[in-house]
Amino acid sequence: MKLAVQLYTLRRDFDSKEGFLALLPKVKAIGFDGVEFAGYHGLSAEEIKKALDDAGLEAVGTHVGLDSLKPENLEETLKFHKTIGCKYVGIGGANTSTEENLQNVLNIMGNAYNRAKEEGITIYFHNHTEEFHPVKGSANKALILDRIKEVCAIELDTYWSFCAGVDNYNYILENKDKIVHLHIKDGVNRKPKALGEGENDLKAVFKAAKEAGFEWLILENDDPVPTGLEDIERSMNYFKANL
Repeated sequence: MKLAVQLYTLRRDFDSKEGFLALLPKVKAIGFDGVEFAGYHGLSAEEIKKALDDAGLEAVGTHVGLDSLKPENLEETLKFHKTIGCKYVGIGGANTSTEENLQNVLNIMGNAYNRAKEEGITIYFHNHTEEFHPVKGSANKALILDRIKEVCAIELDTYWSFCAGVDNYNYILENKDKIVHLHIKDGVNRKPKALGEGENDLKAVFKAAKEAGFEWLILENDDPVPTGLEDIERSMNYFKANL
């Protein structure tokens, strides 16, 4: 398996376009082979592609806003990601708190998934804990994430699933055909930490990932300390010792 990092983890480590681009070779030097984007900071697809190539990194995925997947914006979104060589386009979450809101998400994601498939791109949804519950007050008692994975792929955030009481090992193996990526994350009492500094059963996650044949594992820390780069270096050391 190859390792990538969700660049949201490094959002406090730069304050300009140039600073963002300068992070990419540093990520490579730490030992990562890919990145998952969370915004492009005004850079063009061509600039992003060149920076990836120069750093020796792959665009494993991205988190865009739900609006980017609406029909009026979808073609531009697909074109951008084809240019940077990114075959997986996801959203980091969406408002699913009511039946109406969830139906809106399902309609947008389902349409985008079907259209993107024609271009060789897979659309996915990244979970938090709330998607492991039904919509509050809805007559439909299915879990929100079960309904979402009927219309698109999912990216399993293994810490938020852990916080929801999910057995990650079994969930990954049972849903391996719907999961395109795994977010590898640790934490204590819902506060994310570097790998090995929290409570998540990461070794069970690694075991399931190997058995399911995942190509990539994607590191994420929503609240890295003292800096994003120092935090992901500690996590890389954990990967090296335990993966």
